[in-house]
Amino acid sequence: MGPSTDVLKTKGPQNPWPALWALVIGFFMILVDTTIVSVANPAIKAALDPDTNNLDNVVWVTSAYLLAYSVPLLITGRLGDRFGPRNIYLIGLAVFTLASLGCGLSSTLTLLIIARAVQGLGAAMMTPQTMAVITRTFPASRRGAAMGLWGATAGVATLVGPLVGGLLVDGFGWEWIFFINIPVGIVGFIAAWILVPKLETHPHKFDMVGVFLSAVGLFLIVFGLQEGQKYEWAPWVWAMIAAGVLVIVFFVWTQARTKSEPLVPLELFRDRNFSVSNIAIAAVGFTVTSMSLPLMFFIQLARGLTPTESALLLIPMALLSGVLAPFAGRLLDRTDPRFLLVPGLLCVAVSLFWYSSLMNVDTPIWMFLLPSALMGLGNAGMWGPLATTATRNLAPQQAGAGAGIYNTTRTVGSVIGSAAIAAFMQGRLEANLPGASSAPSGFGTGGQLPDFVLDGFSTAMAQSILLPAAVLLVAIVAVCFLRRPESTRRR
Repeated sequence: MGPSTDVLKTKGPQNPWPALWALVIGFFMILVDTTIVSVANPAIKAALDPDTNNLDNVVWVTSAYLLAYSVPLLITGRLGDRFGPRNIYLIGLAVFTLASLGCGLSSTLTLLIIARAVQGLGAAMMTPQTMAVITRTFPASRRGAAMGLWGATAGVATLVGPLVGGLLVDGFGWEWIFFINIPVGIVGFIAAWILVPKLETHPHKFDMVGVFLSAVGLFLIVFGLQEGQKYEWAPWVWAMIAAGVLVIVFFVWTQARTKSEPLVPLELFRDRNFSVSNIAIAAVGFTVTSMSLPLMFFIQLARGLTPTESALLLIPMALLSGVLAPFAGRLLDRTDPRFLLVPGLLCVAVSLFWYSSLMNVDTPIWMFLLPSALMGLGNAGMWGPLATTATRNLAPQQAGAGAGIYNTTRTVGSVIGSAAIAAFMQGRLEANLPGASSAPSGFGTGGQLPDFVLDGFSTAMAQSILLPAAVLLVAIVAVCFLRRPESTRRR
């Protein structure tokens, strides 16, 4: 089908780029918020949880957000199809912005975790709508360029988030990493209200049983992984994780047997590229979320850098990713996706192994810029090309469902990555610093750690970052099975 049939009923100009630029503001805010929090975690722990050496508590600031983000994605994608992506996006943006105010005003770690969960709900309403608008307003032959902007946004956010976060944490306090979202959210709301068209809606039934089963299964798995180390992997923890897996299996079985309209249309997985891309993005979500925790804890606590100085080490990654992503997107419209994805994912995996080899107290700080640059090169060939390949063949009426599934898969990987890295870091700390979790003073007191624990702590963090590196190898194997899409697709 040609471009004229890809653009459905809209109000306003037929040029889809202004709408995408408006939506990118909110997408940018979500990404910046995630990267800001990763830089601020040590400061948040020092302020709200300073008296323990257990890292699981502060990781819930990320995990609660990701859990609340991932569970509704399947239904919020359908809500966009049913009520219009513009309307659902605007509601989500309002929720996210107000929750950011609540995060900044939180006086305890518990309140912050609750506010972060509300933020996650807002983000869940926003994210599928961006991909759905691209799928429904850009012809298949131009989606690579559109997703290139999406990838470039991720690259710029990777730079802006840590830098702004470091400056705000150092200059004003961790609370301001959330207050900064308020003016951005207001501007994004106005832009989306004016520029995003009202697209044709499609009637959908909502599989509430599916929503319940997916939420319960995911919560049991994540909570078990998150709290396992704290409770010394007691039998009930393993039982909880096993129960979560069984519930997810039952959820998939019910989706296959639902006669009306399942939450997850399994027929979408008949397209090989959609299925393979979902496997790969789960591994990517796991890796990207889990890698920042051991890296930032090492740089700030073992090497004594401030949040701002830590963020400066990420500049090569952000610059290369932001500059190269649009070129990768345009190239994808003319070539086999494997030519970009395999080298891109390999670059990211190699950079993580490289980071691990450098994470000791004797490495010159400037050397951390080198794997950062390699990771930026890899990111440019990873984010946009993977999203484009996943959604290129979707029919307009399945755009929201497909985007919801893809983002759910990515976020499920992120949730599991956040929980798994917390458990793995704690385990490596116990192995390299026996009795660390029961010591009278905590890792959250701020500043550099005492000399006598530096080697053990550094080794633990270096070993921890190998986990996301290993998981990313799954994505590399998966994308080898992609097919090159035809230049045009029939709907």
